[in-house]
Amino acid sequence: MRLLDRWVLAGLWIGCLVPAVMPAAEPGELTWPPKLPGGRTVVSDRGEAFLVAPPGLSADVKIAKTPPSVDFLYYPGQDYPGNPWSVWGDSVAVGGKYYSAIGDHIGPAGNAFVYEYDRAKKSIRKIVDLKKLLKLPKGHYMPGKIHSRIDMGRDGWLYFATHRGSTRVTIDRYHYTGDWIVRHHPVTGKTEIVARGPVPKHCIPTSVLDPDRLIYYGGTASGNSAEKTINFFAYDIRKRKVLHSVPAGPYRYMIFARSTGRIYYCNSDLGPLMRYDPATGKPPVKIAGAIGLRSATQETSDGYVYTVSTRGDGSLWRFNTKTEAIEKIGKAAVGRTDYVTSLDVDPSGRFLYYTPGAHGGSHFDGTPIVQFDTKLRTRKVIAFLHPFYLKKLGYISLGTFGSALSPDGRTLYVTWNGNRGGLKRRRYGFDTCAMTAIHIPASERGGETTSAK
Repeated sequence: MRLLDRWVLAGLWIGCLVPAVMPAAEPGELTWPPKLPGGRTVVSDRGEAFLVAPPGLSADVKIAKTPPSVDFLYYPGQDYPGNPWSVWGDSVAVGGKYYSAIGDHIGPAGNAFVYEYDRAKKSIRKIVDLKKLLKLPKGHYMPGKIHSRIDMGRDGWLYFATHRGSTRVTIDRYHYTGDWIVRHHPVTGKTEIVARGPVPKHCIPTSVLDPDRLIYYGGTASGNSAEKTINFFAYDIRKRKVLHSVPAGPYRYMIFARSTGRIYYCNSDLGPLMRYDPATGKPPVKIAGAIGLRSATQETSDGYVYTVSTRGDGSLWRFNTKTEAIEKIGKAAVGRTDYVTSLDVDPSGRFLYYTPGAHGGSHFDGTPIVQFDTKLRTRKVIAFLHPFYLKKLGYISLGTFGSALSPDGRTLYVTWNGNRGGLKRRRYGFDTCAMTAIHIPASERGGETTSAK
């Protein structure tokens, strides 16, 4: 793209970057379910507009030379205003499919759904409706969020856990006894409850599955929001048995070393590092070291897990699953925001993918899709989604808690917390969930780049 053309496109940022100048929608202006123009279920785009950097991008951040093609769609099932419709749990890609979840954040009786997206067909379908699965009487608590990971076991089942919407509804008044571990079989379409309340009267916002040993690991939050108790638990799926449940559990995420089966976690960012080894059968033990752990990748073939610190720091880290050595490798931010809650690594272990601004604000940096080179320790933006979709569809992607990279490293799927109705309309600015499938050009998976400045 010529420099003059980029300057012209950069002018689109005027009036798009600062929330105060966004027109606020009046109640009732939004229609449900959200629809794309012309009744389409998906729109696909590719162009130089995805490579226009916003003001304030760090000078050492690179920008891709070749824009990706991007498929955009709204999640079905958003048939009424949520409080807000939002994504809080991490996703998984298996073969050519992407599995993700959204919820209405409502309590005591909320709705939360799991979806399957087919890359080849560019189609999405709802595969789990928690309210229909649980079939609880009126007046009983039903979860409005899935805050855990979605993971697939070697048995072919998807596993995940439920979480509250409002923090004031997981109480006796609503017959609350604890949240659920659930599984779904994509081939047969069967959905089952694995367990309710593995830690009694606790929600389950954090999880990871050992797909080989079929042990489900969770971090909990007390249903009583006045209590700040966080438990770590290990649940044997085959035996339907809690192996361990101990306090001072993982505050947000866990490192899973598939090669050893070990779990690592912190009770706070950079806090004491704990290790659980299923081979010993003993409770978790404290080990040396400290690491930022707001999110983590899966283990790479060369034995590393990459992690990221929480907001206010946003440092990227590398954890050696063989030696347990810890190394800080760079920073996640490319501009104003640094909060990352979903981090993905490509099959080679060379590239990390993420978007800063998980809880909102990613649009301040152009909703960047960032590729971090673990060898060169450099950051490159492969696409800026804002203000492209604001201009085309009236949608702003504000951040994400759920993304996954396809096993072949070609496609990054992202579930967005986003906005159709003006950023002042709802809490966090969220009102509508959308999904993008970002097809990364082969030349950008190791090719040369140009500087942002």
